[in-house]
Amino acid sequence: MKLGAFSISLSVKDLMASRTFYEHLGFIVFAGDVKMNYLIMKNGNALIGLFQGMFDKNILTFNPGWDENAKTLENFDDVRKIQDHLKSKKLRLEQEADENTTGPASVVLIDPDGNQILIDQHI
Repeated sequence: MKLGAFSISLSVKDLMASRTFYEHLGFIVFAGDVKMNYLIMKNGNALIGLFQGMFDKNILTFNPGWDENAKTLENFDDVRKIQDHLKSKKLRLEQEADENTTGPASVVLIDPDGNQILIDQHI
């Protein structure tokens, strides 16, 4: 199963303080908009999303169809195929993709320790 690019989406209290902190760790702004209360920071292949006021907990994020530079992959597993696999393993999904559609969609599940996992396909 190909989950695509991985990042951690952090719920931050102060976007600019978090930006400065991660810049000191060698991250640079890759995408996002301060006016929209989020930034995507990159250091090599590592991606961290900083989100102020958008959600309560940190989220593990996978993007089927993208590499770590947000470039479209030629071959990838569609989120609906991933969803079918997860269901076959009897995993409980908090949010499902509509199996009658194509293109962008997402699936959400919670791991045994309460961590939210978002599988978010943009293409």
